[in-house]
Amino acid sequence: MTSRQALKTNKRTLYASILLGATLFSGLCAQAYAQADRFANVQVSAEKVADSVYMLVGSGGNIGASVGQDGLLIIDDQYAPLAEKIATTLSGLTEESAKYVINTHYHGDHTGSNAFFAENQGATIFAHDNVRIRLASNEEVAKSALPVVTYDTGIKFHFNGDTIHVFHLSDAHTDGDSAIYFEKANVLHTGDLMFNAMFPYVDLNGGGDVKGYIAASQAMLDMINDNTKVIPGHGPLASKADLQKSMDMIKETYAFVQAKKKAGMSEEQVLAEGLDEKWASWSWRFITEEFWIKTLYQ
Repeated sequence: MTSRQALKTNKRTLYASILLGATLFSGLCAQAYAQADRFANVQVSAEKVADSVYMLVGSGGNIGASVGQDGLLIIDDQYAPLAEKIATTLSGLTEESAKYVINTHYHGDHTGSNAFFAENQGATIFAHDNVRIRLASNEEVAKSALPVVTYDTGIKFHFNGDTIHVFHLSDAHTDGDSAIYFEKANVLHTGDLMFNAMFPYVDLNGGGDVKGYIAASQAMLDMINDNTKVIPGHGPLASKADLQKSMDMIKETYAFVQAKKKAGMSEEQVLAEGLDEKWASWSWRFITEEFWIKTLYQ
């Protein structure tokens, strides 16, 4: 190869490298822009539930908050890009920074702002043992986002004049679920152990189990009364009757699909037949009827 040919080859290689780099950079920029744009118009609003307990709604899992003389405790914190919006909404309720954060499980729409509250407000993060294990195994999760205090079966907070019971319900939505009950206020935060009037997501790869989900629903029902206000993981503020309807739907659809499976029907055949029409309204963007049937079949 002559020196002129070598020069042309090197130029082609250089141009190709520049083009590849530009393409990758453009892709990353587009991805970052899409991520930012996704949350650009999200508004985080707060609703008083009872006594010192509030529910915050934005994008992702519903946030619970205890506001009072002892300070601020929050339950879950949605996606990372919403951290400042969440903090701004909370500042409308109290001048205090978050003292404690409780994660109901490990999913990013419930733990995404952990690092923000830990680093910027000095919050201590609490969660079940398996939440820390799963978050720590993700290289994209900052160390500051990891729960500092973990527990096996549960923990209690004596905070803002209430006794807050945090209790683990195993192998349901995930393998690290917690529900939180405010004794005096009579408020239950279910995390993703309840999707109000929607097919729930059972994270089969994250230790979730449909039968465990049903058992967790029954355990929560057994500890509340008709006056309890229920903050679901997703959907509007609920009641015990709503939680009962959710569990009844899961039990009925699970029995239906399992009966078809035992009768020898394939997953495709069950999908083709579908569920009873009365459950059509429970289908939503993320968990469609098809997705739910596949979960029940597995």
